[in-house]
Amino acid sequence: MNSGGALRGVLLGSAALCVATAAALSWQYAARPSVEFSPSPEDICIVPPSRASTAHPWNPASGLGKHDARPAPADARCPVCGMYPARFPTWVAQIIFEDGSAHFFDSPVDLLIFLQDPGRFDAEHSASDIAKRYVVDHRSGDWLDAGKASFVLGSTARGPMRGPDLPAFASTAEATAFVAQRGGRIVTLKDIDADTLARLRDASHTAHSG
Repeated sequence: MNSGGALRGVLLGSAALCVATAAALSWQYAARPSVEFSPSPEDICIVPPSRASTAHPWNPASGLGKHDARPAPADARCPVCGMYPARFPTWVAQIIFEDGSAHFFDSPVDLLIFLQDPGRFDAEHSASDIAKRYVVDHRSGDWLDAGKASFVLGSTARGPMRGPDLPAFASTAEATAFVAQRGGRIVTLKDIDADTLARLRDASHTAHSG
């Protein structure tokens, strides 16, 4: 066989080997069971959601009332920052709409950011659709009406976004005890104006300015 024929033989053999290898790999990956991705509990959000989020529907079979506070689903994402609120049981917050659907937030600050402009994060609901706002007691993890909670502003506590946040308490006495340990001052939801919220947002959400 001349050199040209030998070269063609080598090339054809190599091509056949490549095809066989590709087929084997394709079968291997097709047969391999899928692996569910689970982000590390230490992950923090660095990118805001790219589009408006859909609220989680109410499940009548849950036994909870249409506007009752409910546990945050493990797969729920905060519509403001994209974190998993269920991972932060002493910070999690939620908004429930008149239709019973809900959004869950990793902390009170993100709930308040949502309230400033609901349409930015949920194209299907507006502020007038909101039926209830809930936060959790920072010590017990029990749900509270956000409008009746005592918040601590300016403490050394850091929220899920690793920045200043608003730990909530069921009573002024509990909030006072927290202030004695971690500093800050007690405020209500009505005391948190746009300037205060902007400072809290900027301290934790600098990556979300876009």
